[in-house]
Amino acid sequence: MDQSPSLIEDLRVRIARLERGRAPVRRIATPLGPAIDAALPDRGIALGALHEVAGAGPDTEHGAAAVLFVAGILARHRGPVLWVTERADLFAPGLAAAGLHPDRVIYAETGKPDAVLQAMEEGLRHRGLAGVVGELSGRLTLSASRRLQLAAETSGVVAFALRRSRRHDDPALAEPSAAVTRWRIAALPSPPPLAHAPDTPGLGPQRWRLDLTRCRGGETSSWIVEACDATGHLAVVTDLPDRPAVPARRRSA
Repeated sequence: MDQSPSLIEDLRVRIARLERGRAPVRRIATPLGPAIDAALPDRGIALGALHEVAGAGPDTEHGAAAVLFVAGILARHRGPVLWVTERADLFAPGLAAAGLHPDRVIYAETGKPDAVLQAMEEGLRHRGLAGVVGELSGRLTLSASRRLQLAAETSGVVAFALRRSRRHDDPALAEPSAAVTRWRIAALPSPPPLAHAPDTPGLGPQRWRLDLTRCRGGETSSWIVEACDATGHLAVVTDLPDRPAVPARRRSA
């Protein structure tokens, strides 16, 4: 059937008007703090959705920050957490530092990437879970992420694809995905324990840089935060003075 360009253009205009007039549907979400929530359409990490999290550098240096970011979010949910890994290298006691007690975690070791996706999809069918986490060292195809997103929407359980890679510029981390948000987490140097006495030895609270690299219905952004505490909460750093992070004499040393 022959359709004139004017008719097609008219249909496009009418569809655009309908989409602009449609009220956005906001999902239940876990808040991350006012400054971060303002950039997220659901005012936090949406439940019943898939989210991707990865370290902003080599996995051995920044992967732990990504793990603790996810653990801190799930620490504030009730119920057990299914955590799926390819190999047994998860340091469970470390999760407790972000508020997620190891006794709440159901550990599943698959031995291969494809089995991680299958276990995640199966876990997302159980509404009693607080969340499902899958650690992936390989690709997450668009079709696989769509299945996970659909399963999360159906059950209302939040899902995290924890991407692990030896390279910060791994092309697999930039491939199309159905995830609602994409995060990159970088571990930063800790500040001195006493802001008014920077020469005092010791370490202050651990800091991260949170990069929101993709957000469906929102905009990308970046924040410097203090890492999740023992209750799973994090805080945006607002007292960054306009001075070098390390005094000159300590740098020269």
